[in-house]
Amino acid sequence: MNNLDTTFAALADPTRRAILARLAKGDASVMELGEPFEMSQPAISKHLKVLERAGLISRGRDAQRRPCHLEAIPLRDATDYLERYRLQWEERFVALDNVLEDLKRSKPKRKRTP
Repeated sequence: MNNLDTTFAALADPTRRAILARLAKGDASVMELGEPFEMSQPAISKHLKVLERAGLISRGRDAQRRPCHLEAIPLRDATDYLERYRLQWEERFVALDNVLEDLKRSKPKRKRTP
């Protein structure tokens, strides 16, 4: 569960989610990841460290460049966790729909008076 806590904490920030969305398209350098944001390079690096600690990204070595890479396993684990609850809620909504349909059928129709 601790890994999920770290994953969800990292995903709580919109900048970090945007960085992950960019990395879903392919590896990118820190400079490339920072381009769309109006923040300093150290601020982007802090976001990347949070994502790296959560296991959501890794950094490689390519000569002088250290490209960031999206790591899918923590996202899969978070999705699996949420999916269990989605299925439970879906079952409950189907049951509620059935109750509402039964109520509609059993309720006598009233005539409206002007």
